[in-house]
Amino acid sequence: MALTAATPQQLRDSGSLEELYGHLATVDMGPGWNKKTPSLYPTPKNKFPPAQWRYTQAKAALDAAGRLINTDLAERRNLILTNVKAGSDYATATTLVAAYQMIMPGEHARSHRHSPNALRLIVDAEPGTYTVVDGVRLEMMPGDVLLTPNWCWHGHGNDGKSNGYWIDFLDVPLVHLLEPMFFEPNPDEYAKGQKPSKGSAMYFAWSETEARLFGASPEPTGRYGTQVELGSPAMETIALHMMKLGPNSSTSPYRTTANTIYSPVEGEGETVVEGEVFAWKRGDVLVVPSWQKHFHRTAKGGVLFRVTDEPVMSKLGFLREDHGKGLR
Repeated sequence: MALTAATPQQLRDSGSLEELYGHLATVDMGPGWNKKTPSLYPTPKNKFPPAQWRYTQAKAALDAAGRLINTDLAERRNLILTNVKAGSDYATATTLVAAYQMIMPGEHARSHRHSPNALRLIVDAEPGTYTVVDGVRLEMMPGDVLLTPNWCWHGHGNDGKSNGYWIDFLDVPLVHLLEPMFFEPNPDEYAKGQKPSKGSAMYFAWSETEARLFGASPEPTGRYGTQVELGSPAMETIALHMMKLGPNSSTSPYRTTANTIYSPVEGEGETVVEGEVFAWKRGDVLVVPSWQKHFHRTAKGGVLFRVTDEPVMSKLGFLREDHGKGLR
């Protein structure tokens, strides 16, 4: 039963704070001096905890899904990496979501476009697996990174002989929060694409990224080991980096207000987040949400793909970092 709205006279004549609070509730107002939960606090709260997902488990589940559902029934055959401990039913971090996806030989995933920015890191694929972005066909091989920025038409296909597997990263939770969501299926349904005559700004080949890492200046005890950026930044809301960690190395601990998702491209090691140890191998996914102190260590060496919302935090003036020398 709806409460009858208090009149201005009733509000004015409130004889006690309790009576005033009762009247305020009838007009959808609340006393700012008596909030149940403070709206301002000295440091960021950690609603989203760190979490990890295993590629071996995801690959097995996608193989089963390949027998049970096809691309005619599903827009995409993917597994969303939901941070359940945060109480989320979708997001991996506050502003980002990741998902494993698979396409089988002979399949073609329908083309569409949407407001969120998206990208994919290829884990396992053979020649013939591809994405079409705005009419350009981009081949997908392990370690490659492909972009599908805001409102670009994109679809996938597999003309090869084996399944293709990759990890999607999108800023859908940010779009949900701000509410400018639009989605549109391509009227041609399965858009065809031509191979680019030269390099594409939507495509970072692993062979080129690996060469850049080899030539980059190492910082073995820094926050990122040896690091190169893909794009500058890659998209308006998402920055991408590859980090190379040498054998028997450990990076320095730091924390940032940016949300970060890591995925190993090569090797194996551990990431320690606020004292909790996460062991990783190629294809796994690890999320380190905002303001969580962490570092990486490895005995055998490895390469980590780093996806962050740093561009958003920077543009809004919210980007802060702490690496033992005070805030920056």
